[in-house]
Amino acid sequence: MASSKTALILGATGATGKHLLRELLSSNEWSKVGEYGRRVTPETSLPENRSKLEQKTIDFENLDAAGLKDGRWDVVFVTLGTTRAKVGSAELFEKIDREYVVNACRAAKTDDLSHEQRVVYLSSGGANPSSPFLYTKSKGLTELALARLGYADTVVFRPGVLKGTQRDETRLAETIVGYVTGAMSHFTSSMEIHVPVLAKAIMKAGILGSSGLPSSVGAVKAGQEGASFTLIANKGAVILGEQK
Repeated sequence: MASSKTALILGATGATGKHLLRELLSSNEWSKVGEYGRRVTPETSLPENRSKLEQKTIDFENLDAAGLKDGRWDVVFVTLGTTRAKVGSAELFEKIDREYVVNACRAAKTDDLSHEQRVVYLSSGGANPSSPFLYTKSKGLTELALARLGYADTVVFRPGVLKGTQRDETRLAETIVGYVTGAMSHFTSSMEIHVPVLAKAIMKAGILGSSGLPSSVGAVKAGQEGASFTLIANKGAVILGEQK
């Protein structure tokens, strides 16, 4: 039986987002799926079952014109992000990685207090608002900022090294770490995760919400006063993504 839930995905053209979009379109849990972003998935790359897909190119510098709130989305999935190396400066990195994400989620939040919405954010392993490193600090600050927006439920994923990303650019640091964690993953599932598994886990969290997550996932409450969220680490994401 088809559900009437609606889902918005921000960042559907990224490494994880493209897999998540396919999961959302193939699931009967969603009656409408919105893909909003600076660019959207080309028609040639979309699956055949795309009748419930609504695509819209938006300007993150002019979100008032984007109509994000009009969709009355039940779940907002965020897989949007970048790297300093890709955009060229720390300032631009923080603008895209944090400001765009937080502002878009704020814009997607309905004014109807009776409509309980959920936001599911793909962060990063090691995310920490006090981190001395730009990338992990930005992710940690974004987590807290999203938790302060007032969504009924905020779920954050902190995966390990992503395997099978098929990114256009090579990320040397991830490649090196990948070899190391690849060997260690034979002993622990806390180090790496295959992107399709992560995408499945993210969608399931969007469906189940914090209160419906299996105890085996090991989700915990994190954040701070006035900015709490449910945190799923890499091991829990693997478990959730691989569950039938």
